[in-house]
Amino acid sequence: MPECQNCGSFVTESYVRVFAPNGSEHPRVCPHCEDKLRDGSEIREARSRRH
Repeated sequence: MPECQNCGSFVTESYVRVFAPNGSEHPRVCPHCEDKLRDGSEIREARSRRH
């Protein structure tokens, strides 16, 4: 099963297909990662709290 590389949460195959880099089976961050943001091809720390 695919899981987030940052927090280990389960993610769906559809989420992986859309948000993981090509050829990767696990995304670098997911919606459960409150301290990280996807910023184009980069992952960065959140500047403010997400809810």
